[in-house]
Amino acid sequence: MSFLVTARKWRPLVFEDVVGQAHISTTLRNAIATNRLSHAYIFSGARGCGKTTTARILAKAINCLHPKDQNPDNDCELCREITDNRSLNVFEIDGASNRGVDEIRNLREAVRYGPAKGKYKVYIIDEVHMLTKEAFNALLKTLEEPPPYIMFIFATTEIHKVPLTILSRCQRFDFRRIAIEDIISRLQFIATQEHISIDNDALLLIAKRADGSMRDAQSMFDQVVSFCGNRVASKQIVEMWNIIDEEFFFRTTNLISAKDVKGSLLLTQEILDAGMDYREFLNGLTEHFRNILVARITGSAKLIETSETYKKRYIECSAIFSENDLLRLIKIASDTASAIRWSQQPHLNLEIGVMQMVKMDSSIQLSQLLSDLDELKKKDVRDEDTSRSTRQRENDKHSPEASLSRSFATITSASRQERPNTSHTPAAEPLALYASEAKPRSTTIPLAVSSKQEPIVTRLSIDEALGKWTSFVDAARKERIAVGSMLSETRLVDIQADRLRIGCPDDFHMDALKRNRQFLTELAQRVYGAKVVLETLLAKNQPAQHPLNQSPVSNDTPTTSTDIQQHPVVLALIKEFNTVTVE
Repeated sequence: MSFLVTARKWRPLVFEDVVGQAHISTTLRNAIATNRLSHAYIFSGARGCGKTTTARILAKAINCLHPKDQNPDNDCELCREITDNRSLNVFEIDGASNRGVDEIRNLREAVRYGPAKGKYKVYIIDEVHMLTKEAFNALLKTLEEPPPYIMFIFATTEIHKVPLTILSRCQRFDFRRIAIEDIISRLQFIATQEHISIDNDALLLIAKRADGSMRDAQSMFDQVVSFCGNRVASKQIVEMWNIIDEEFFFRTTNLISAKDVKGSLLLTQEILDAGMDYREFLNGLTEHFRNILVARITGSAKLIETSETYKKRYIECSAIFSENDLLRLIKIASDTASAIRWSQQPHLNLEIGVMQMVKMDSSIQLSQLLSDLDELKKKDVRDEDTSRSTRQRENDKHSPEASLSRSFATITSASRQERPNTSHTPAAEPLALYASEAKPRSTTIPLAVSSKQEPIVTRLSIDEALGKWTSFVDAARKERIAVGSMLSETRLVDIQADRLRIGCPDDFHMDALKRNRQFLTELAQRVYGAKVVLETLLAKNQPAQHPLNQSPVSNDTPTTSTDIQQHPVVLALIKEFNTVTVE
């Protein structure tokens, strides 16, 4: 006997043998069992997924003389005629070569006559989308109301080209691409029946290359057997088809992780010397990165179509790259494959693309970056608060309030030693009253010395302080107009050594200057060229005369820090305790 290709020799004869289309087989068998057959069916799907085969099985099942479980027995006369393509009841028409309106008119005339044998006269039109618009229009009336003994079965790989008026008159079945596992199982069955030894890796290579088509897989199987004989190994298939081995892709990822530019150039040269297809390499590399990404996201290799050995390696490799890095690598590989398609120098594009992958920097999560910036800001604020508190404590030691408190303690201690203890205690009440009134409402703003080597003035004269005050206010207004405006509404009340006392009209101005103390620190250093302390005081109803020639700013604020003897609290103490003088 002459050789019969595997796709024809092992073509399914019953519904169960149609691989990967159980949803369609079950529906058709139930329709036969319940006598709910439609007058028109349309089968759509990719090439080699069983459309025409299913149409033949359906034609045999409805005409079989001795059906078994809604399947044809394939032994009766009608089944053998349909299998041998010599039946007078089943007509297979090629839509590509019989696409005109004249052929459809002849078909309309033929459907008037009933079947010569059996129950149904079946018309199977393959690639029905190739019919012309006029042919479809001529078929509409017959397709909608055919004789009861007529059945139309259309098959197409491009369902979108079929007019909606045709689709609405048919029951539509969409055939799925056949899974790799189903193709491997079917090929293993055929190899066993043909007494051919083939390993699982070789079957996987064939199934992946078939891309969901059983007919393509069976044709490749015949080619492989012709090359290898009855013992087929995966290495022989790689050599025959010049397939890029997965080990080659793992070498590429190792070079990328190691940032080995020289190795990447040698790799592209190896691809050129081996005669590999550049686009096939890049497409395989894209799938390789996809497998690593899937392994990293899912933590398993169940969704990866490869051997168990490589599945373990994908799990190990998933820890090297981040998800964002893998997405960027996939983008580079895809863009390079597209560029090579129209490039006059494909090898150069390949080299550039591989080097881009090797030189690519690691991705940084934006959320992590923002979190790090927030931590740095918090650390800076804490350091600034600590430094500010330290400076405040140092300045408080030398402030007028601290000196006055120490004077209170000295006077009280001396008075208690000179005066005997009596039972007259209400005298302590005026002291508490005067101490409460004498507490100045002021804020001291320490001004730190600049890091630049500038001359430090240990004492400012009155004339110098007044002369530079206007410059100080103008400089503040130029740099920060709001702060400068606040400062212009205050007055320089007093100066002693390195301390400038500024009278503020209300608490609002005092708080505004306090909030901008860092700015005022730097500005005073530049204007006065000295380490000074800026003290703000509440000065309500102050005369608009020369500030330094006036009496104290308010009744409850002392004029200077050293004239303690003239302070109201000191005078009250002298009167209460009969003290003549205070040293």
